[in-house]
Amino acid sequence: MTSSLKDVAARAGVSARTVSNVVSGSARVAADTRRRVQAAIDELGYRPNLAARSLRAGRTGIIGLAIPELHSPYFAELAGLLVEEARRRSLTVIIDQTRGDAEAERRLLTGSGGRVMDGLIISPWSLTAQELASTARPLPIVLLGERSPQGFADRVAVDNVTAADEATTHLLALGRRRVAAIGLQPHLHNGTAGLRAEGYRRALRRAGVQPRPEWEGAVDALHREDGALAMARLLDNGGAPDAVFAFSDELALGAIHLAHHRGVRVPEGLAVVGFDDIEDGRYGRPTLTTVSPDKRQIAQMAMQCLADRIYSPDNEVPPSDLTAPHRLVVRDSTAPQAQAVGT
Repeated sequence: MTSSLKDVAARAGVSARTVSNVVSGSARVAADTRRRVQAAIDELGYRPNLAARSLRAGRTGIIGLAIPELHSPYFAELAGLLVEEARRRSLTVIIDQTRGDAEAERRLLTGSGGRVMDGLIISPWSLTAQELASTARPLPIVLLGERSPQGFADRVAVDNVTAADEATTHLLALGRRRVAAIGLQPHLHNGTAGLRAEGYRRALRRAGVQPRPEWEGAVDALHREDGALAMARLLDNGGAPDAVFAFSDELALGAIHLAHHRGVRVPEGLAVVGFDDIEDGRYGRPTLTTVSPDKRQIAQMAMQCLADRIYSPDNEVPPSDLTAPHRLVVRDSTAPQAQAVGT
């Protein structure tokens, strides 16, 4: 016999309303209660009638996720975690790739793409804060990243300034003084690279090291090839660095590949720190020291914000500005035993 919502409520010792909230994600439920309800759902094999529920509520049960690059390991992992979070709320995710194109981002935000969705999670790269604020929004929106004009939408991000400061400070603590940065992107409006550059420069100045423009490598994208090209320029300018903070793990991996090709040993001759904690960095040689954002927490925060807006459309609570935690994971690419000596 098919189990009902009331059966689950009785098994978990909660109200039917609480079970409904857990299934739909429509309200915040205490973690212990959520686990108890989920255990009852699993034990009884309860499956909600999603079609009937959506028809009654006037919703589709579909949300959109717009990311700049599907092939980016960071965004691919984050997308997978967001899909998991959506599934827990019986939501289906449609994923779109914007390639950081302003028109593609604008089309999704205005709902002019023709897709029927209940809400959208988007990581905008090209639209400025002013454009985001002035764009018509027919749907609940959650932003990932830096572009968040006050009062526009819920936003989830990492403290990029602090994270970059910690990464650079780690390199300086190893005795490295010629610390370069790879990853500035002046052509984008998302602000992430600028914040990481700010943290990098702040750490240098605090250590009494004057930032040098020639050691700040700009890139077209955050891929391995871009990291290799930027590393080549740094090595060719006559003042080779002894450490590099790369604004993504892909950039870091490209820089390490180029350094190896040029006969520069990592970490002995060049210590390298990346950002994102992608799988490739954990299994490369050397393994990569990196800033690890809590991607699962980012996914949970973003999906809860969106669910709250979808299921409580008349909610007048101001948009949330949430910061996910991060940590510096030290691996072989900055092995302390290989630290540089002197300046």
